[in-house]
Amino acid sequence: MLRSLLTLSDVFATGHHAAVCANVEAGQAVAIVGYGAVGLSGVLAAKRLGAERIIALSRHADRQALGTEFGATDIVAERGAEAVEKIKEMTDGVGVDATLECVGTGQSFATALAIARAGSMVGFVGVPHGVELPSGQMFRRTVGVCGAGAPVRVYLREMLDDVLAETINAGGVLDYETDLEGIGEAYAAMDERRAIKSLVRVGSL
Repeated sequence: MLRSLLTLSDVFATGHHAAVCANVEAGQAVAIVGYGAVGLSGVLAAKRLGAERIIALSRHADRQALGTEFGATDIVAERGAEAVEKIKEMTDGVGVDATLECVGTGQSFATALAIARAGSMVGFVGVPHGVELPSGQMFRRTVGVCGAGAPVRVYLREMLDDVLAETINAGGVLDYETDLEGIGEAYAAMDERRAIKSLVRVGSL
């Protein structure tokens, strides 16, 4: 439970914020672009909000497995145009009802906007870098974007209740553990995709 409580201060709250910004509702088809700790938390958040189909874009087997455990119903390993084509095929050419963008790159934004159905929202929580929004495309297809850093305290009470009730186990994203001396290696492990998110223990905690 301690691991899940830790995620409320950052990654799970951020994944939840992406889902809220994307207007995820019960019965929808939702796609998650970006499959680090925040994207995986987005899977949990989408499931918690009642999404019926959760499509995860991921190339890493360990993250695919954890995402499936969290509630992902479909995995798409392709990227770019191939990913867009695959998801359009999966949704009868319509696109998904809500999209969570959890990376912040130009490609991830382009993919998120391309797979969003007309009239839907993309919730973005990845820090944008190298991103130019295609305003003309968004205008023609009536696709909007909403997001930013997560206002954690806004969501904390409801998320805390679910963790304490053990209805969600967001701590699964913390798959690497170290102490203060190992922080450098922890960052290297995350950078090299050997770890999803690191937990640092201080003293006897």
